[in-house]
Amino acid sequence: MNKRKYLVGIAAASALALGLSGCAGDRSGGDGGDDASGALVGVSMPSQQLERWIADGNNVQAELEELGYQVDLQYAADDTATQISQLENMITSGAKALIIASIDGTTLTSVLEQAAAQDIPVIAYDRLILGSENVDYYTTFDNFQVGVQQATSLLTGLGVLDESGEDTGEAGPFNIELFAGSPDDNNATFFWDGARSVLDPYIESGVLTVPSGQLDFEQAATPGWLAENAQDRMENLLTIIGDTKLDAVLSPNDGLASGIIAALSSGGYAGDIPVITGQDADVGGVKAIIAGEQYSTIFKDTRLLGAQAVEMVDALLNGEEPEVNDTETYDNGTKVVPSFLLESQVVTIDNYEEVLIDGGYYEPSDLE
Repeated sequence: MNKRKYLVGIAAASALALGLSGCAGDRSGGDGGDDASGALVGVSMPSQQLERWIADGNNVQAELEELGYQVDLQYAADDTATQISQLENMITSGAKALIIASIDGTTLTSVLEQAAAQDIPVIAYDRLILGSENVDYYTTFDNFQVGVQQATSLLTGLGVLDESGEDTGEAGPFNIELFAGSPDDNNATFFWDGARSVLDPYIESGVLTVPSGQLDFEQAATPGWLAENAQDRMENLLTIIGDTKLDAVLSPNDGLASGIIAALSSGGYAGDIPVITGQDADVGGVKAIIAGEQYSTIFKDTRLLGAQAVEMVDALLNGEEPEVNDTETYDNGTKVVPSFLLESQVVTIDNYEEVLIDGGYYEPSDLE
């Protein structure tokens, strides 16, 4: 069994619901097997600043090339104008399908109209493209559930929940601060809403307190998902809360966690870092977990995500409908985009070896 089929099999097995037949995707880049052979597929990734996007791009390219497709893989340096220009070039160069992880999901309407005029199907990859009817399918993880997992792991780290997720009766109060992702990333609100669905009852009951009083997404958002922005805000929060000791910080990814940890380490918490969450299981985040600086991360296996995107493209270019398992959740403001959701997993010091090393995602030497 080749790697692609193996990964897609895992993806299907771990899906949150039984796969539904594809629907609402009305464009196909091919009418059958031979027509798709050697077709050019454009793959647009937001940046190379986060290692996960490099891994995503490499995985998608390898999977497509294994099937005989040509691949134009571009990274947009977190600049929307660059991403639009790269997509325009892909269309001009004859791409038969586009896989797009958008920087700002609200800015691609015009270029997607160009793609639609050429009957080029579009797969939104991990980030939903907003405000356009010309998005055929979406593949991602259950991002609300990612937020639930982050908040649940934070409560576990504090001892409010036990390892099975049961309430321990611990009354606290515990002081926490909240961080959100970039406001131009649709996923950031899913992470936030998922986390708040778990944390709010404990905030309302007084088990958790937010000393800064900054409870709104707009206050907690971190533009560009930049670690330095998280570090700056954490430093400001420490000034605001003064001598109040923090017990935990909700961080929506590992990059922001690194900035938060840097601010805490220089702000009097060296050797006594609060419970800090994360996402992506990047090398830096896992090393921080091993070092005892970060409590948890959420592992989203980009191998499975890449394989699912490739499966969708391959189906479309061969005149078939891709498999989906969600036709209700992801409304981009113009249409509900048929989606395939994958599952994520909480990783801590207790299971990182089993999940990440035994699972083949990292070699032991990667984490030294």
